[in-house]
Amino acid sequence: MERPASNLGDRCDRARSRLVLIDLQERLLAAMPDAARVEVERNTARLIEAARQLDIPIEISRQYPKGLGDLTTRLQQALQGHGTVTDKTAFSCCAETELNARLTTGDQIILTGAEAHICVTQTTLELLEAGVTVFVVEDGVCSRDAGRKRNGLERLRAAGAIITNHESVLFEWLRDAADPQFRELSQLIR
Repeated sequence: MERPASNLGDRCDRARSRLVLIDLQERLLAAMPDAARVEVERNTARLIEAARQLDIPIEISRQYPKGLGDLTTRLQQALQGHGTVTDKTAFSCCAETELNARLTTGDQIILTGAEAHICVTQTTLELLEAGVTVFVVEDGVCSRDAGRKRNGLERLRAAGAIITNHESVLFEWLRDAADPQFRELSQLIR
Protein backbone atom coordinates (compact mmCIF):
# COMPACT_ATOMS: atom_id res chain seq x y z
CA MET A 1 0.00 0.00 0.00
CA GLU A 2 1.46 3.38 -1.04
CA ARG A 3 1.13 6.07 1.64
CA PRO A 4 0.66 9.71 0.63
CA ALA A 5 3.82 11.76 1.24
CA SER A 6 1.87 14.67 2.71
CA ASN A 7 0.12 12.63 5.40
CA LEU A 8 0.60 14.45 8.75
CA GLY A 9 0.56 11.04 10.45
CA ASP A 10 4.00 10.52 8.92
CA ARG A 11 5.57 12.87 11.46
CA CYS A 12 6.12 11.79 15.06
CA ASP A 13 3.96 13.82 17.40
CA ARG A 14 4.71 13.44 21.09
CA ALA A 15 1.08 14.02 22.04
CA ARG A 16 0.09 11.00 19.92
CA SER A 17 3.12 8.73 20.44
CA ARG A 18 3.81 5.66 22.53
CA LEU A 19 7.36 4.22 22.67
CA VAL A 20 7.49 0.42 22.56
CA LEU A 21 10.56 -1.68 23.46
CA ILE A 22 10.22 -5.21 22.14
CA ASP A 23 12.21 -7.94 23.88
CA LEU A 24 15.44 -6.01 24.53
CA GLN A 25 16.53 -8.60 27.08
CA GLU A 26 19.98 -9.63 28.30
CA ARG A 27 20.17 -13.11 26.77
CA LEU A 28 18.49 -12.17 23.51
CA LEU A 29 20.72 -9.14 22.92
CA ALA A 30 23.79 -11.22 23.83
CA ALA A 31 23.08 -13.25 20.66
CA MET A 32 23.26 -10.13 18.47
CA PRO A 33 26.41 -8.88 16.74
CA ASP A 34 28.34 -6.67 19.16
CA ALA A 35 28.07 -3.47 17.11
CA ALA A 36 24.32 -3.93 16.58
CA ARG A 37 23.72 -4.60 20.29
CA VAL A 38 25.67 -1.49 21.33
CA GLU A 39 23.87 0.69 18.77
CA VAL A 40 20.39 -0.53 19.71
CA GLU A 41 20.99 -0.13 23.45
CA ARG A 42 22.46 3.36 23.05
CA ASN A 43 19.75 4.63 20.72
CA THR A 44 16.90 3.06 22.67
CA ALA A 45 18.27 4.54 25.92
CA ARG A 46 18.24 7.96 24.25
CA LEU A 47 14.61 7.52 23.19
CA ILE A 48 13.68 6.33 26.68
CA GLU A 49 15.25 9.42 28.25
CA ALA A 50 13.44 11.71 25.81
CA ALA A 51 10.12 9.88 26.28
CA ARG A 52 10.43 10.09 30.07
CA GLN A 53 11.11 13.83 29.97
CA LEU A 54 8.34 14.48 27.46
CA ASP A 55 5.79 12.30 29.30
CA ILE A 56 5.43 9.90 26.39
CA PRO A 57 4.08 6.50 27.50
CA ILE A 58 6.54 3.60 27.33
CA GLU A 59 5.60 -0.05 26.83
CA ILE A 60 8.09 -2.86 27.40
CA SER A 61 7.60 -6.45 26.26
CA ARG A 62 9.69 -9.35 27.52
CA GLN A 63 9.73 -12.57 25.52
CA TYR A 64 9.74 -15.57 27.86
CA PRO A 65 11.77 -13.83 30.61
CA LYS A 66 12.39 -17.11 32.45
CA GLY A 67 14.62 -18.15 29.55
CA LEU A 68 15.75 -14.81 28.06
CA GLY A 69 16.10 -12.77 31.24
CA ASP A 70 15.11 -9.22 32.01
CA LEU A 71 15.74 -6.04 30.05
CA THR A 72 19.40 -5.14 29.79
CA THR A 73 20.83 -3.29 32.77
CA ARG A 74 21.50 -0.19 30.67
CA LEU A 75 17.86 0.01 29.56
CA GLN A 76 16.55 -0.64 33.06
CA GLN A 77 18.70 2.24 34.30
CA ALA A 78 17.41 4.50 31.52
CA LEU A 79 13.79 3.63 32.37
CA GLN A 80 14.19 4.52 36.06
CA GLY A 81 11.03 2.55 36.82
CA HIS A 82 8.97 4.16 34.03
CA GLY A 83 7.01 2.08 31.55
CA THR A 84 4.58 -0.79 31.65
CA VAL A 85 6.09 -4.29 31.36
CA THR A 86 4.24 -7.13 29.65
CA ASP A 87 5.61 -10.67 29.53
CA LYS A 88 4.75 -12.75 26.50
CA THR A 89 5.42 -16.00 24.70
CA ALA A 90 3.81 -15.06 21.38
CA PHE A 91 6.09 -13.27 18.94
CA SER A 92 3.69 -10.37 18.31
CA CYS A 93 2.99 -7.96 21.16
CA CYS A 94 -0.56 -7.81 19.84
CA ALA A 95 -1.22 -11.37 21.04
CA GLU A 96 -1.26 -10.06 24.63
CA THR A 97 -4.80 -8.73 25.12
CA GLU A 98 -4.07 -5.86 27.54
CA LEU A 99 -0.95 -4.71 25.69
CA ASN A 100 -2.79 -4.91 22.36
CA ALA A 101 -5.55 -2.71 23.79
CA ARG A 102 -3.02 -0.07 24.85
CA LEU A 103 -1.18 -0.20 21.52
CA THR A 104 -4.25 0.01 19.32
CA THR A 105 -5.99 2.85 21.21
CA GLY A 106 -3.22 5.32 20.33
CA ASP A 107 -2.44 6.35 16.82
CA GLN A 108 1.38 6.44 16.70
CA ILE A 109 3.63 3.65 17.88
CA ILE A 110 7.41 4.09 17.89
CA LEU A 111 9.06 0.63 17.86
CA THR A 112 12.51 -0.51 18.92
CA GLY A 113 13.48 -4.10 19.62
CA ALA A 114 14.68 -7.54 18.72
CA GLU A 115 14.49 -9.28 16.43
CA ALA A 116 13.59 -7.03 13.51
CA HIS A 117 12.45 -9.86 11.24
CA ILE A 118 10.45 -11.74 13.90
CA CYS A 119 8.81 -9.97 16.87
CA VAL A 120 9.18 -6.44 15.47
CA THR A 121 7.77 -7.53 12.10
CA GLN A 122 4.83 -9.48 13.49
CA THR A 123 3.90 -6.70 15.92
CA THR A 124 4.17 -4.03 13.21
CA LEU A 125 2.06 -5.94 10.70
CA GLU A 126 -0.72 -6.48 13.23
CA LEU A 127 -0.67 -2.83 14.32
CA LEU A 128 -0.82 -1.66 10.69
CA GLU A 129 -3.75 -4.01 10.14
CA ALA A 130 -5.48 -2.32 13.10
CA GLY A 131 -4.99 1.11 11.49
CA VAL A 132 -2.17 2.32 13.75
CA THR A 133 0.67 4.45 12.35
CA VAL A 134 3.91 2.59 13.11
CA PHE A 135 7.39 4.10 13.12
CA VAL A 136 10.13 1.46 13.17
CA VAL A 137 13.41 2.90 14.45
CA GLU A 138 15.96 1.29 12.10
CA ASP A 139 18.90 2.07 14.40
CA GLY A 140 16.87 0.82 17.37
CA VAL A 141 16.12 -2.67 16.03
CA CYS A 142 18.43 -5.61 15.40
CA SER A 143 18.56 -9.20 14.24
CA ARG A 144 21.21 -11.85 14.62
CA ASP A 145 21.86 -11.48 10.89
CA ALA A 146 22.11 -8.11 9.09
CA GLY A 147 20.43 -9.53 5.99
CA ARG A 148 17.40 -10.63 7.97
CA LYS A 149 17.16 -7.18 9.59
CA ARG A 150 17.32 -5.56 6.16
CA ASN A 151 14.67 -7.95 4.82
CA GLY A 152 12.39 -7.26 7.80
CA LEU A 153 12.69 -3.48 7.35
CA GLU A 154 12.07 -3.71 3.60
CA ARG A 155 9.00 -5.84 4.20
CA LEU A 156 7.67 -3.42 6.82
CA ARG A 157 8.24 -0.39 4.58
CA ALA A 158 6.32 -2.13 1.79
CA ALA A 159 3.50 -2.89 4.23
CA GLY A 160 3.15 0.79 5.18
CA ALA A 161 5.37 1.22 8.25
CA ILE A 162 7.48 4.36 8.45
CA ILE A 163 11.15 3.44 8.76
CA THR A 164 12.98 6.15 10.68
CA ASN A 165 15.92 6.64 13.05
CA HIS A 166 16.18 7.65 16.68
CA GLU A 167 17.41 11.20 16.00
CA SER A 168 14.51 11.92 13.64
CA VAL A 169 12.05 10.70 16.28
CA LEU A 170 13.67 12.78 19.02
CA PHE A 171 13.69 16.00 16.99
CA GLU A 172 10.16 15.44 15.67
CA TRP A 173 9.00 15.03 19.27
CA LEU A 174 10.67 18.38 20.09
CA ARG A 175 9.54 20.11 16.85
CA ASP A 176 11.22 23.42 17.65
CA ALA A 177 14.54 24.59 19.13
CA ALA A 178 12.43 26.95 21.26
CA ASP A 179 10.97 23.96 23.12
CA PRO A 180 11.97 24.31 26.79
CA GLN A 181 13.41 20.77 26.75
CA PHE A 182 15.39 21.20 23.53
CA ARG A 183 18.72 22.07 25.13
CA GLU A 184 18.71 19.14 27.53
CA LEU A 185 17.37 16.55 25.08
CA SER A 186 19.63 17.61 22.22
CA GLN A 187 22.54 16.71 24.52
CA LEU A 188 21.47 13.08 24.25
CA ILE A 189 22.86 12.77 20.73
CA ARG A 190 26.26 14.30 21.38
